[in-house]
Amino acid sequence: MKAKWQFPHRRWNPLRQSWVMVSPHRAQRPWQGEVAQKTVPSAVHYDPACYLCPGNTRAGGAVNPQYGSIFTFVNDYAALLPDASGTPGVGAAQDVPSSALLVAKPARGLCKVLCFHPDHSLTLARMTRDEIRLVVDAWTHEYEELGAIDWIKYVQVFENRGAMMGASNPHPHGQIWSTGFVPDEPAAETIAQREHLAKSGHCLLCAYVGEESSSGERVILENEHFIALVPWWAVWPFEVLLVS
Repeated sequence: MKAKWQFPHRRWNPLRQSWVMVSPHRAQRPWQGEVAQKTVPSAVHYDPACYLCPGNTRAGGAVNPQYGSIFTFVNDYAALLPDASGTPGVGAAQDVPSSALLVAKPARGLCKVLCFHPDHSLTLARMTRDEIRLVVDAWTHEYEELGAIDWIKYVQVFENRGAMMGASNPHPHGQIWSTGFVPDEPAAETIAQREHLAKSGHCLLCAYVGEESSSGERVILENEHFIALVPWWAVWPFEVLLVS
């Protein structure tokens, strides 16, 4: 970061239309707290106790096939369910809250798990390019298939990696959540981008990428298809914005 920004300041996030407070000088403070140990990849290629390994029985009782590459299934303990008919409040009165402060609406969705590889010891980063390509192709297929369902409004592909992120199973896998609503974050960013386009006649992210690409200060990787960079308005210590 350039010296002129080595003081407390606020940065504007045009996607969220909000300010982010930045305190660079605090990076110099002493740290006597917990220091995380480096994660060591598992040496076990097959774990009989793993719910995601080939041939094993999952927590919900279903048995995994002896898959040799990609394996996907509907989450046995999904955060969202495709059938909201049994949800309290569903019906004619669902949009009439009994309290102005205690407001709720049914949330409908379809959540899937995608196993990247049958080898329990691998991570996505340690797989071969050909193996990773199969995962990307599976992401694309699931995105198109789920997005074609008439009531699905949004599809999110993601991976929580490590116990700190709430991933209790080290088997190489990710999740795909498709929802009957657009979550707050992408909804707000979509509105901001449409407003910018209406006012300036230009794509917000295109203009932003142009500035970052010319300076190169926060660019991690750039090729003919994508640019990966640390956004100017980053909130987390390790945050990357990927733009096609």
